[in-house]
Amino acid sequence: MSRWPRALRANAFFILLALAPCLAAQTVTDDAGRLLRLAHPAQRIVSLSPGITELLFAIGVGDRVIAASEFSDYPAAARLLPRVSRAQGIDLEKIAALEPDLVVLWGSGYPPALQQALQALEVPTYVYEPSTLESIASSIERLGALTASASAPTVAADFRSRLNSLRQHYAQRAPVRVFYQVWSNPIMTLSGRHLVSEVMRTCGARNVFEALRPLVATVDIEAVIAAQPQVIIATEVQAIDRGALDSWRRYPQLPAVANHHLVTLDADELDRAAVRILDAATELCEQVEQARDAARP
Repeated sequence: MSRWPRALRANAFFILLALAPCLAAQTVTDDAGRLLRLAHPAQRIVSLSPGITELLFAIGVGDRVIAASEFSDYPAAARLLPRVSRAQGIDLEKIAALEPDLVVLWGSGYPPALQQALQALEVPTYVYEPSTLESIASSIERLGALTASASAPTVAADFRSRLNSLRQHYAQRAPVRVFYQVWSNPIMTLSGRHLVSEVMRTCGARNVFEALRPLVATVDIEAVIAAQPQVIIATEVQAIDRGALDSWRRYPQLPAVANHHLVTLDADELDRAAVRILDAATELCEQVEQARDAARP
């Protein structure tokens, strides 16, 4: 029989129960297939992409992010964070001085040598590289486990629910041909392996260049004309039309031009693999539906 009075034993039980998320070791596998184990939930986090920063704020641990990459601007509080990476690379000395207990890294955003230099700091590093929309939800859960986020399971469930609703709504619709212009000179687009192509498929649309092998590829005007896209899209900050698609107006033989379906979407929503990608997906689905209506006899 324990010598502790019953009331004290009960109180100790509830205290330990409350502290359990803070005391338990957290083990997850990141998108690079690496096993990552933290003895305690992360409290000092460095985020190395704007999308990752958004995701950390979305699961309620934005107050633990101590530094971020350039262009981490959503939500507004992220704009106040110190910058430790820019187009020129990562400031390894600054990261080391901050003494983070977790670095979350965008896998394809940095060359392998720079990633290895970062890992040489011996700071736990989670590589974020979602290849599907579902993997965004699973990443939310894994980052939630590493941070003991109470809201991460709900955020992941809501993301899956919205995604499934979009898929079900457009599942039986007639396919629509879409050309996504990444850059205008030279003309660059994405293959079917890119996350944006899955956004198109969610809407019942098809990337006209989905068969290309490179993730990002250069195409010519003739190839776009031959593909006969019904919608042409580009992205800009805040979806402000800056004329990136204007040159296509010279080709009225394109269904997208003839039916006025040159669409500018919000770059931050569509191009960042975070929760707001479904906002961009919803807008794209609505634009695709208009093109679908125009194609009906």
